[in-house]
Amino acid sequence: MLPTRLCIMRNLPSVLARTLTSGTSGSPVLPDMSEVRSRLRDIVGASTNWRDHVQAMQERKALHTLLAKRQEDLSPRRMKDSYLEVILPLGSQPEIREKYLNVHNSVRFGRILEDLDSLGVLICYTHTKQEMQPRSPLSIVTALVDKINLCKKIIYPDCDIKFTGNVSWVGKTSMEVKMHMLQLHDGDYSPVLDATFVMVARDPENKRPAFVNPLVPETPEEEEIFKQGELNKLKRIDFSTASLLKMAPTAEERNIVHDIFLNTLDTRTVSFRSRKLPPNSVWMEDAKLKGLQICHPQERNIFNRIFGGFLMRKAFELGWATACSYGGSRPFIVSVDDIMFQRPVEVGSLLLLSGQVCYTEKNYIQVRVHSEVYDADTREHQTTNIFHFTFMSQNEVPRVVPKTYGESMLYLDGKRHFAATMKEI
Repeated sequence: MLPTRLCIMRNLPSVLARTLTSGTSGSPVLPDMSEVRSRLRDIVGASTNWRDHVQAMQERKALHTLLAKRQEDLSPRRMKDSYLEVILPLGSQPEIREKYLNVHNSVRFGRILEDLDSLGVLICYTHTKQEMQPRSPLSIVTALVDKINLCKKIIYPDCDIKFTGNVSWVGKTSMEVKMHMLQLHDGDYSPVLDATFVMVARDPENKRPAFVNPLVPETPEEEEIFKQGELNKLKRIDFSTASLLKMAPTAEERNIVHDIFLNTLDTRTVSFRSRKLPPNSVWMEDAKLKGLQICHPQERNIFNRIFGGFLMRKAFELGWATACSYGGSRPFIVSVDDIMFQRPVEVGSLLLLSGQVCYTEKNYIQVRVHSEVYDADTREHQTTNIFHFTFMSQNEVPRVVPKTYGESMLYLDGKRHFAATMKEI
């Protein structure tokens, strides 16, 4: 079982949900995930056939005139205006289970990542919807998965799932979305996970930033949620500023790296080059897996680039396999942290994925997945995403040990992400 404090905290969103849905009558039939994706295609006028995608994108150019020149020209919105509930009927519609089922007879978490990504985009389009405009001039894309925390080890494949979510914070051109996933057990929905995504709005051609409607909190609770969104933004800036790619490690971290170095020296040779692996340890260079994905049109999003949810699913599956191979038993996902979408992946790209165990502690495994595209014509590699996953193994795992300075920086970065995750739960 995952930490109980996390599950207690998951009960808090239901209070907000009751607030957001107050005033609604009856029990409306909830849309499912196929309807979510259908709505998205209608909102942007996306082509359903790959051969028509160029024409569809040309038609979107005419929507430039609908963009606001200033944010002040857009009407403010409330949190309840973007609130959505969506059903994933795994229990009531058995025919869709196969897509979500894994070999352990539970739900594939990678599929859930895809659904969260689609829902997050639709929530933002709901927030920015203009009356009398069937098509949106905005291109809303995922910029960042800030955090996904789980409080259940297993997601059952034969019980209905409900997603809820709304816009929780708004900047000039960006929106934070909070989503919650619950699963039906004995007639009641119990919390499974919380997710925080950051979306950005761009012009119809997905080239420049575009303004979005401001958000106005109505209650003290909503004001607190909005304030937390602002704090999340500041924390992301601080985390980025202190990145080991920009700043030297702290004094404490330097001591950790030096201690690891001393513990791996071969005392018989008294040489800086001769290293010896401590007991119950694995060299970091031996704790990695790699994968290759050809990006076909089937995996495109509504803007004819590769769907971010697909990238997350592939990265998670490689991360899971890396943790499974390392720990020697089935790992369970605890947290997804700080997924930054640095550049889009074009259809036809060769996507290279590299999974690396970068930190371990007791039965926890921190995995970093690096994603890059390879251009066969120029022979250049470009990073598209960095993914951070925290897994929990059934047994205590060996300690991963860095050998080089670069590996030591990976180790410290993994330690930072793990510490941030443990602080949250």
